[in-house]
Amino acid sequence: MISSILLAAGMSTRMGEPKALLDWGGEPLARYQIRQLREAGADEVIVVLGHRGDEIHRELRGLQYRGVLNPTYQLGRAGSLRAGAKAVSAEAEAIVILNVDQPRAAALIRAVIEAKAREPSAAAARPAHGGRHGHPVALAGRLRGELLEASDGSAGLRGVLAAHADAIVDAPCGAECLLDLNTREEYEAALAARAADAAGA
Repeated sequence: MISSILLAAGMSTRMGEPKALLDWGGEPLARYQIRQLREAGADEVIVVLGHRGDEIHRELRGLQYRGVLNPTYQLGRAGSLRAGAKAVSAEAEAIVILNVDQPRAAALIRAVIEAKAREPSAAAARPAHGGRHGHPVALAGRLRGELLEASDGSAGLRGVLAAHADAIVDAPCGAECLLDLNTREEYEAALAARAADAAGA
């Protein structure tokens, strides 16, 4: 079983509006992400909500996912990681973790899931491009307990990965695995690049 956690609880301070609700190809970004996770093979999608969670939840009607609340979303991302991990099925063989401000197509997510499946003993798989590591990350289900204990003081997901640095496999990918929408400028640049790609297809 493949589980997934979509982190969408943040305040989006630099963006100025909830990143989960940004338009991405004619639909809210959170809807796009859920659909792509499902298409990539995730059996369950857990969406961690916080800031303006009710508004985001309304925009996700009709999709198959489970929403959980991080009531302490103002305190950092690790709380959302713990809330998501708590909701993950105990039978999960792998846990895909993705931030809502990192648009990822199903093909890329699937490539990471398959990289992990090819190495059952690996602690995790992550995409790599140009010597840099991107997202999403597919963790072995056995690391759920470590996610439940993650804290911002221990660097959250980064700390969990660091503890297993010698047991992580890379999935080569394109530059899209590094895309991050933190600011309005980054968002507009990503939209322009997406439109250019569509025009050239």
